[in-house]
Amino acid sequence: MSNYRGSLLVPNFVIPLSLGKHSREPRTAVGHNNLKKEKIKKEKVPVVEDTSLMGQIVSATATPPSIDDVIEGPVINIDKGAVYIDLHPFGTGIIYGREFINARDIIKKINIGDTVAGKVVGIGGKEGYIEISLKEARQALIWSEAETAINEKRVYELPITEANKGGLIINWQGLSGFLPASQLKPEHYPRVSDGDKDKILEELKKLIGTKLSVTIIGANPKEGKLIFSEKSPENKNKESIIAHYTLGDELKGEVTGLVDFGVFVKLEEGLEGLVHISEIDWGLVENPKAMFKIGEKVKVKIIEIKDDKISLSIKALKENPWKEAEKKYKKDDVVEGVIIKFNKHGALASIEEGVAGLVHVSEFGGEDKLREKLEMGKTYSFKISLFDPKEQKMALSFIDKEKK
Repeated sequence: MSNYRGSLLVPNFVIPLSLGKHSREPRTAVGHNNLKKEKIKKEKVPVVEDTSLMGQIVSATATPPSIDDVIEGPVINIDKGAVYIDLHPFGTGIIYGREFINARDIIKKINIGDTVAGKVVGIGGKEGYIEISLKEARQALIWSEAETAINEKRVYELPITEANKGGLIINWQGLSGFLPASQLKPEHYPRVSDGDKDKILEELKKLIGTKLSVTIIGANPKEGKLIFSEKSPENKNKESIIAHYTLGDELKGEVTGLVDFGVFVKLEEGLEGLVHISEIDWGLVENPKAMFKIGEKVKVKIIEIKDDKISLSIKALKENPWKEAEKKYKKDDVVEGVIIKFNKHGALASIEEGVAGLVHVSEFGGEDKLREKLEMGKTYSFKISLFDPKEQKMALSFIDKEKK
């Protein structure tokens, strides 16, 4: 039977097959030419000719099998190195050489008279046999099952076996599949601010050994590619989700990720936004992980929608302290400030909650001298040398009382 579609019975296996052209490894010298002629002649079992009128019609009109066709027939003989199958009206099929070795676990369960199916891998050899591969028929089954899984959106719980800079490796039915990082759910997506591939890899490696609920979204048997996704197949398109939101919307969300550069907040299934560290509070924020917990509910405001990404702010829901500061301070005012941070440019001094200015290192002749004069957490007198509340910028000049 050529180009057979349906259920093919291998002893102890019922194999539903969806035919297509599937790539196979180059055949080695192990095979037809290495089989002893005497042995083949001895074991060869002639096919019984059907002399009935219907049999003659079938023989005359049937299309002979070709390479990659899946065919089936009853086993008519088994020896130590080959299995012979009646493929009437086309001749006799043989499983031998490398194909016999690859399928030996299946062949152990085969008996004469059993109907087996395989893929045609050779035609017109010296002895006239049609060479068959059971292993490649099994591969056809697996790829067929993958296609069915895609159409039915089946969900599998599978362990992660490896990781690379692009994503994760998953084994399914003996096939190695790829789960791109872009197809991970927000809670598993590598949170790396600068896109450093080495850092991404380190984050992905943390998932090795864990089981994820995944679906198959791509199967290419010719190239041997199997693609997985952790994202729910029922999710709406991201663009259509974002279309429901506008700039300035105030929403409630759930914290799904905490990183050095901010907080990820889920707005709904399939959509999350980032609250950058600079948008968490008007005051200085150095460690978002110390301020929030995964699963915590927070109020946020949408401040930007760009390239299918949503930027959020928590501090935008609070009163801007610079508005009040504009009424209270001006350039050349003398103020008291608490040192809250050092950086390469100098020291940051807060004159009230959420309002801070830079004391530049150039005033001290170096970072070491600056730190000799100013200590973290202590209060000093400063003169405002630059005050721009609209841009939320302020520069302070240290008043050294020891010099007076």
